[in-house]
Amino acid sequence: MATRDIDRSELTGGGYLATPDRPGPHPAVVVIHEAYGLTDNIKDIARRFAAAGYAALAVDLFTDRNRAVCMTRYMAGMLIGSVNRYGINDLKAALTYLAKSRDVDARRMGAIGFCMGGGFAIAWACTDSRLKAIAPFYGVNPRPLEVVKRLCPVVGSYPGKDFTANAGRKLDEALDRSGIARDIKIYPGAQHSFFNNTSKAFDKAAAEDSWARVMRFFGEQLGEEKSRA
Repeated sequence: MATRDIDRSELTGGGYLATPDRPGPHPAVVVIHEAYGLTDNIKDIARRFAAAGYAALAVDLFTDRNRAVCMTRYMAGMLIGSVNRYGINDLKAALTYLAKSRDVDARRMGAIGFCMGGGFAIAWACTDSRLKAIAPFYGVNPRPLEVVKRLCPVVGSYPGKDFTANAGRKLDEALDRSGIARDIKIYPGAQHSFFNNTSKAFDKAAAEDSWARVMRFFGEQLGEEKSRA
């Protein structure tokens, strides 16, 4: 695969891009970090997507900004539940950046996010029809919950020993009412950040199962069949 850092002169905040080494156009995924920022763990997730045939752009929502101020604004947006919260425009810009690449099939783009990033993925997808599938991990829902009727297909993963488990259940029910394709799973013994292999909460079994579900679901929603639809 090919990897490179995206300079802030190319994209607001910059980021980290990983692409397959075979010819495109490829499906694409925006990777949205948790509160720790664009860490090696998040970059590794981008590389895992590239190894699976996706162009993956891990965004950096903190670069050149006061982290404390950013977190205050992000948390305020999450508490209010707005789908147009601070930071969404940066994510839309990242998707536009990917869509302009000759190596990307702009009809097959999605997003994955963790904790803060999971909440961002859900809120963002309510207002951006370019997203064809999202994978929120332990994210909170926007408010009012009825806005999720505008969502694309969702594969969501939630830890049972965390407050976000209830958000996952409510999202599952809301998507069912709206007839939106979804695969929502609660991992009973898992804790917050169970997917992060650098965290004490890392749960190997839950991480492996959730990744397999994401790959399967994204394959269905963003795979080759969709390119011919």
